[in-house]
Amino acid sequence: MSTTLRLSTVILPVRPWHEGGRAQWQRAEELGLHAAYTYDHLAWRAFRDRPWFGALPTLTAAACATSRLRLGTLVTSPNFRHPVTLAKELISLDDISGGRITLGIGAGGSGFDATTLRRGDEPPWTPRERADRFGEFLPLLDELLREPAGLTREGEYYAATEARNVPGCAQLPRLPFAVAATGPRGLGLAARYGQAWVTTGNPKLYDTGTAAESLDAVHDQVARLGKACAENDRDVDDLDKILLTGFTPEFNPDLTGGRGGPFASVDAFVDFAGRYAEIGFTEIVIHAPVPDGSPAFPAAVADEKRFEQIVTQGLAQLAG
Repeated sequence: MSTTLRLSTVILPVRPWHEGGRAQWQRAEELGLHAAYTYDHLAWRAFRDRPWFGALPTLTAAACATSRLRLGTLVTSPNFRHPVTLAKELISLDDISGGRITLGIGAGGSGFDATTLRRGDEPPWTPRERADRFGEFLPLLDELLREPAGLTREGEYYAATEARNVPGCAQLPRLPFAVAATGPRGLGLAARYGQAWVTTGNPKLYDTGTAAESLDAVHDQVARLGKACAENDRDVDDLDKILLTGFTPEFNPDLTGGRGGPFASVDAFVDFAGRYAEIGFTEIVIHAPVPDGSPAFPAAVADEKRFEQIVTQGLAQLAG
């Protein structure tokens, strides 16, 4: 596990590659960020009817446009993925990137991903059904990436018959998983299969909570992760702990009066990040600016100038 707080970014796949997309990923590397991730959705929130590109092709292009930056999804889910095809794409991406891929993965949500592949009369999966599928998806994906010579498994939801992923991952025994989870079943999977754990905080607090309440809620999540690790004979300190920012009360413009919250200044961000470092977080992820600015997506830094200030000056202060 890392012993220092690292800073990473999420780049939403909304810019055409030759109209700013490539440059944004290359700039993330130039700024010294630890990693750049992207969302793995078919469509997402207010961006549903706006440009939105596929995560894995975008990461493939980013791998060819960079040389040091770690890359990954934040996060992939079973909502529209299958372990067999995903494994094949991941070993290819890990090879192309020279072993720089981290797979952020979770059970998925109830948005457009949950309905796009289903008939109109089919309801989306319930939270329990998503958890059931994730509980089978993740172990199978783990095996597929570890055993390239051929794997046969038959489960309730997923099957693999002589699935081959030769030559396997560039990172051995497989590329790292960053498992997004807050419930007991998901935390158990993170403890068993994760090299990292991801949280966005407690979404119930976004509209009415306080920064202190949010920090306490995340601290409780860390404690429950520790319990899950102990039950799986793992040390919780062996897992990196990643906070995807933008979804805690500090980022709600209705609560901050539009003053920017942790993005109001470099010092405000460093203070925010430091509080999470104190409870064990090793990586803070901030959203890069989107073309229409923060009103369209308040979780993102408002503009490129402020983003670069937070990254460069914030990294220096956090390192100190």
